[in-house]
Amino acid sequence: MSTTSTATAAAGYSARRTLPLRVEAVRQLRRRRTMVIAGVLAALPFVVLVAFRIGGTPDRPGRTTFIELATASGPNFAATLLFMGTGFLLVIPVALFCGDTVASEAGWSSLRYLLAAPVPRARLLARKLTVGLAFSAAAILLLPLVGLAVGTVAYGWGDLQLPAGTSLPAAEALPRLGLAVLYVFVAELVVAALAFWLSTATDAPLGAVGGAVFLTIVTGVLDAITALGDLREWIPAHWQYAWADALQPQLEWGGMIQGASLSVSYAIVLIALAFRGFARKDIVS
Repeated sequence: MSTTSTATAAAGYSARRTLPLRVEAVRQLRRRRTMVIAGVLAALPFVVLVAFRIGGTPDRPGRTTFIELATASGPNFAATLLFMGTGFLLVIPVALFCGDTVASEAGWSSLRYLLAAPVPRARLLARKLTVGLAFSAAAILLLPLVGLAVGTVAYGWGDLQLPAGTSLPAAEALPRLGLAVLYVFVAELVVAALAFWLSTATDAPLGAVGGAVFLTIVTGVLDAITALGDLREWIPAHWQYAWADALQPQLEWGGMIQGASLSVSYAIVLIALAFRGFARKDIVS
């Protein structure tokens, strides 16, 4: 290439044009782990349906939960799937999509070539995080959405029966379920941010994903220790089921606001640490 053409190429360089979101999204979409996660989440409602067909709906005297009401209607089946996914199942795709994103590039020895493109480090992280969060949101939405479709076909369309013994009209239940799903996503932001931070600190994707899942399990165990008293309110896991307040006869905001505020606060700190650490990191792979 001549000196003139090189200078022209350099003059036309724009950081804003590097690593478009569409390109990164397509790259992540084509990965095998994305297909596997989508397949597992889409298949789970059918597995639960078969389990109910074979064993029947659990009946525990004196206690009513969403699981006991799963076969009441399509909205109930969707709520049951969301209840089952909260706490651990939905943590895995969130940790995987956000924790595998940067560390995998380092593991493939392609990270330094991306930065040499040149893609600014902050832009690289912003693009990776945006796509990771988008795929996480899709995974969280997929489970209750497929559950709603499967449940409606199997049990019919009807009101959402609540554990309190009352019900919500189907037309009102849908936006309430949407609010519950949105809250689950916001509550999982702390997991996403933790996995993303670990992804920038290690070259091992399994370490970033596994570390985020492990710490999530630890916080869940700590929340179960009632001796901690009010200190548990500072643990994100303490508020993970606050989405159920959206499905009360009278919509309750208190728990969801506290849980969302805590999750977002932790997420901001962890994402800031990720950007700060990656900006100074010596990229050797």
